[in-house]
Amino acid sequence: MDETKTISGSVSFSLVSKIKDYFQLIKFTLSFMVVFSTVVSFLIAMNGREVQNFVYSKPVLVLLLFTGGMLVTGSANSINQVLEKDTDSMMRRTSSRPVAAGRMGKAEAWIFALVSGCLGVGMMWYFFNFQSAMLSLGSLFIYAFVYTTLKSVNSIAVLVGAIPGALPCLIGWVAATDAFTAGGWILFSIQLVWQFPHFWAIAWLAHEDYSKAGFKLLPGDKGPTKFTALQTVIYSVLMIPVGILPYLFNISGQSSVWILLACNLWMVYVSALLYIRMDKASARKVMFSSYFYLMIVLLALFASRPL
Repeated sequence: MDETKTISGSVSFSLVSKIKDYFQLIKFTLSFMVVFSTVVSFLIAMNGREVQNFVYSKPVLVLLLFTGGMLVTGSANSINQVLEKDTDSMMRRTSSRPVAAGRMGKAEAWIFALVSGCLGVGMMWYFFNFQSAMLSLGSLFIYAFVYTTLKSVNSIAVLVGAIPGALPCLIGWVAATDAFTAGGWILFSIQLVWQFPHFWAIAWLAHEDYSKAGFKLLPGDKGPTKFTALQTVIYSVLMIPVGILPYLFNISGQSSVWILLACNLWMVYVSALLYIRMDKASARKVMFSSYFYLMIVLLALFASRPL
């Protein structure tokens, strides 16, 4: 009896460990944030507008979109970890990832990436439309193969990586409307510009780790400098006019303008503090502010109906 319980407990422990490894493999928190942008953009596009006819109800569509998005994003993140196995093992923050730590073989990760990627793109095509499926495939390819490769070559990788980072908004819009209209590109632009202060704050905090792995992700060659902080301020300021576009193009109501303006001014403020103080505490404030910024902005755009 005791032996049976021991075997059962061991199997349960192994299953839980394997599930945890797959959550790490797909970078669940990051994937969730990405798909959150897709789903909210989809709902914004459907908010009081005429869209293509769907067979399923809106809650079912949201669930399908979320699932397809998680599969595609999980596939991209899995490929990223396979290709960066050696560099991940050099960095403290990534050394415990399943492929880098040796708990999962490359073949297993590749198979998972291929299956989940095909399923995700297929779901986008079958349940939504061809355009959103191709955007999803393009986002996967750019992130997994182009951005991942460029990280050790040149800091232009941040610009390249910002494209698949912003495509979820366009994917959600196109999935709802079956068209590349202004609304989708505006949401894409908001998330595109947002990524620069967001990512440079992360790169500032993780600079030592990134340097060990040979990654070049800050705009200056000398690491966290005034130039990097200045770039963060510039892009935060640029977020202000971009934040007005949803109202000007009748994507959201007037209340969203003031919410976005307040959020954008806060990003300018914390970025300016980073420029003045030049310390990790300020960089951390920029990073956490950027997380809340995106959530608040997208929800404000969704909640504020155009007149």
